[in-house]
Amino acid sequence: MPSGTAVHFGGGNIGRGFIAELLHESGYAVVFVDVVDDLINRINASKSYKITEVGPEGEKSKTITNYKALNSKYSMEEVVKTIADADIVTCAVGPNVLKFIAKPIAEGIMARTKSKPLAVIACENMINATDALKEQIVDPKNMKPDFLPKLPEKAEFGNSAIDRIVPTQPADANLDVVIETFFEWCVETTGFKSGHPEIKGIHWVDDLEPYIERKLFTVNTSHATAAYFGYNKGLKTIHEAMADPEIRQEVHEALEETAHLISGKHGITTEEQQQYVETIVSRISNPHLEDVPVRVGRAPLRKLGRKERFIGPAAQLAERGYDVTALIRGVEMALRFQNVEGDEESFELAKIMSSMSADEATTKLTGLEKDHPLYPKVLEKVKLVQDEKK
Repeated sequence: MPSGTAVHFGGGNIGRGFIAELLHESGYAVVFVDVVDDLINRINASKSYKITEVGPEGEKSKTITNYKALNSKYSMEEVVKTIADADIVTCAVGPNVLKFIAKPIAEGIMARTKSKPLAVIACENMINATDALKEQIVDPKNMKPDFLPKLPEKAEFGNSAIDRIVPTQPADANLDVVIETFFEWCVETTGFKSGHPEIKGIHWVDDLEPYIERKLFTVNTSHATAAYFGYNKGLKTIHEAMADPEIRQEVHEALEETAHLISGKHGITTEEQQQYVETIVSRISNPHLEDVPVRVGRAPLRKLGRKERFIGPAAQLAERGYDVTALIRGVEMALRFQNVEGDEESFELAKIMSSMSADEATTKLTGLEKDHPLYPKVLEKVKLVQDEKK
């Protein structure tokens, strides 16, 4: 069992309930780094917290200990020193925050005296998140250019794909986390020339793309489809949305389309993908994993992006000549997710849809080229939603 230190940026539910759980079970002392004062204080005031795993066979709980938290607003020096001495750095902070955590990681790497390289693994819901983080780390404003030749012996980087549903948490949960039993954490081995770190529960793979696309275009596509259709029907929970026969049908049809891509492109058999789809549908339909359309649907601008859960698979399928009617209906529902309380991007979406022409809005939202076979199909939905709002 390894002993050592793992630094994890982001003390949220995925950080505490998923990444820290596996690091803890692998024998590491976990140091959370965050900027939310109240959260840091609560983590440091407690000796343990509880994770409750919910699955088809019921619930089971486990206790997490041997951790502390540092506030990078006030204790940056200590954060850098901890990274310099650590074995692993992980993060679950959201793609837009990677640029802020790159500096302390870069400084920690430069201050490193340990012989084994630091393992850096970003656990974000985006493709090749660790590459994106590394790009920020090696930026001259974060790392001295003359240090770059030494980087390979000081740090190694692995892209990863994570999949685990964290439902809406009870109001009095404090640090405890309710999380689903099912999880997948795949990490690419190619970046670890000196051997990958020992972390229980990681599935080490040579090529991550099939796992990333399978997850993004099955789990995220189905979840978002249920959320946007559910929101537009005024349903309160994802479970209710999945119990609605029309919405359930929409989800299945969207996943039939993405299955063509996953099987055709990655050589995953039709049966295997079908089994995966059934697992996912039963996961997001689980009434004990309480989730709400406004949470799952939030950040619609990101979710309508070129490589994301709708346009990503639909664009590749359209290029291959496949039908994408169901995915495009999902796009239409996402375009209606406007002015939702507490979600800035939904207000931004409303602004784009009301102030731009259909052509401009389609280009801005999806990044599709005008001559792309998917472009006219999306344009049609943008016009439709714009006309409804007039």
